[in-house]
Amino acid sequence: MKIHISDLGAPQLTEMQRFAHEYGESLALDMTPNGVLEDAVSRTGLTDFGATDFTQRLSLWLDEVGQDPDRLGIGNLSLRNSCVRYASNRLLTQDLLRRHPEIHDIKIERPIIIVGLPRTGTTHLLNLLSADQSLRSMPLWESYEPIPLRDEAPSTNGLDPRYVRCSKEWEQMQAVTPHVALMHPMDPDHVHEEIELMLPDFASYNLEWVARCPEWRDYYFSTDQQPHYDYMHTMLKVLTFIRPRERWILKSPQHFEQIAPLMKTFPDATIVMTHRDPVSVIQSAATMITYAARMAYRTIDPHWYIDYWTDRVQKLLTSAVRDIDLIPRSQRIDVHFNAFMANDSDMVAKICDFAAHTLSAKAQENIAKRVTERSREGQNSVVYNVRTDFDRTPEQIRERFLPYLEKFNVPIEVM
Repeated sequence: MKIHISDLGAPQLTEMQRFAHEYGESLALDMTPNGVLEDAVSRTGLTDFGATDFTQRLSLWLDEVGQDPDRLGIGNLSLRNSCVRYASNRLLTQDLLRRHPEIHDIKIERPIIIVGLPRTGTTHLLNLLSADQSLRSMPLWESYEPIPLRDEAPSTNGLDPRYVRCSKEWEQMQAVTPHVALMHPMDPDHVHEEIELMLPDFASYNLEWVARCPEWRDYYFSTDQQPHYDYMHTMLKVLTFIRPRERWILKSPQHFEQIAPLMKTFPDATIVMTHRDPVSVIQSAATMITYAARMAYRTIDPHWYIDYWTDRVQKLLTSAVRDIDLIPRSQRIDVHFNAFMANDSDMVAKICDFAAHTLSAKAQENIAKRVTERSREGQNSVVYNVRTDFDRTPEQIRERFLPYLEKFNVPIEVM
């Protein structure tokens, strides 16, 4: 069934959404950095956060987002819970590195890194490649809590408590914002982006996807992101120490505008760059974020979201055009969305051949199985329409991306 979300600007809340609003407004939340850090210490029993420069960034988050008078209590609860989790992960990481300094000697060599915008096939490609068990990938549950809490035992059914917590979040998302679940599945086994590993350092552009934070965006642009890529690199070593593999498969749109730190961090990486008409990307991203905003903000202006994300994607792609030559041509393969969707299995084989990665017979079998499992044929899907939902035309949006379209020979989609 095709679903058109017709109440983006004036949400008609479900009973469960109204209950969540009321619950959030009843809370007296401590939205201060000290309150967040104290809860992380209480949760982990640890006190050493390592370098404390992250507290400035945490303060920026809590000041701009947490103190926004238009922000709902339930939205602030979500932000605060996330910040406590990130701070807890930082404590656990620092503790593990103290006990196992040899982790720093682990090498992250020849990763395959997908650099592409949402809706360009990146998630599908990442999940297909990760079906090859010889490659190291990171499921959502592991990205949320990379290191187990000390002395926490498996549940009675043998499941990792981290998996159980992530599963409950997925169930809540499907219940409270079902259309978000359709647009961006977040089940525990869903392979996630390594940008999550920058969040214990309170860095990255991730906050922009869940909050209105132009001040944070400007701060992010004004600062060198190399230290945060270094932190992510260390986190990948930690995960490799816990569950070893020889080669990682990674993915994030942020890398488009951070090619310099990306390549400095992973100089021998194979870069798989996916491409699609940006209008398709922007209208779907803006629809998802505008819809989700009903659980975070009192008032919603769809025009703000479409204009913000048109500008945001333009910044991403302009940076990519500017810095593309920092990636050695022998290490970059371009993948166009239509070609990938026409024959995903062949494209996976082509990428592996380019990356000098041999697919075993078992890997090919697992990939074929995942193609079938990930098929969305016959499932509900959300309809995107930039004209009716945002009062913009595809041509108005697309004209800002001509340098990108020409540079990478991206075909225009009929809408």
